[in-house]
Amino acid sequence: DIGFCGRILVGLSLIFLLITLPISIWMCIVIVKEYQRAIIFRLGRLLSGGAKGPGLFFVLPCTDSFINVDMRTVTFNIPPQEVLTRDSVAVCVDALVYYRVQNPTLAVANVSNADAATQLLAQTTLRNVLSNKNLAEILSDCEHIAHFMQVTLDNATDDWGIKVERVEIKDVKLPPQLLRAMASEAEATREARAKVIAAEGEMSASRALKEASLVIAESPSALQLRYLQTLNTIAEEKNSTIILALPLEILPKFGILIHMETQPVDNTVLLCSLKTV
Repeated sequence: DIGFCGRILVGLSLIFLLITLPISIWMCIVIVKEYQRAIIFRLGRLLSGGAKGPGLFFVLPCTDSFINVDMRTVTFNIPPQEVLTRDSVAVCVDALVYYRVQNPTLAVANVSNADAATQLLAQTTLRNVLSNKNLAEILSDCEHIAHFMQVTLDNATDDWGIKVERVEIKDVKLPPQLLRAMASEAEATREARAKVIAAEGEMSASRALKEASLVIAESPSALQLRYLQTLNTIAEEKNSTIILALPLEILPKFGILIHMETQPVDNTVLLCSLKTV
């Protein structure tokens, strides 16, 4: 209720409007865009009916004032925040916050600057949430942290008429010394895993060789066939020298005589010569 004096002032404003027609009509027409809403104050009080728009409406030139509120989603990039985690590691984290005005009347009447208040609250909430997390949780559970921040901000800004739609952790920057330590740890882990895999391969190969030796032991000719197959494989390569190991007992059968000089003490072979008959 604007009171008795307020009614008198509104009446005088209407009389002034009628006297100055049609010039004053252009001062009374207000156009609000589709993504805006207008909050009208008459003698400093909110008009009943809430926000106006979009479209065209009238205001009294002397007693009414209005404020346009943008209803579109606002993207706010939280500046990098230096945070000390629960396990005493200093990290630098920045994030994105998407919010919009849900109730324009509350956004104008309950807070002086809804955008600035929401942005400052987002920075404080980010620091508070990350300070209660370990480094491993921050690196591996960013989605859960972002969802928790979104719920916290949304509940805190309900009285301001703000709806926080989404929060995203943009980047987590670690100290260079910690990055080098983590890289060394990951490299050592990979090398240990490679050694384990190589050892398992050697074990499997030795078992296969054992089974193959058992199979070859059952048939003496199989060993000779395997020997010839190996020679065939070596001969396929270029510039290869093949040395055949033959028993000395079979050489005389082919007309080859063997002359060996031995040392009398330990029978060490000093000279060996072959002669063809």
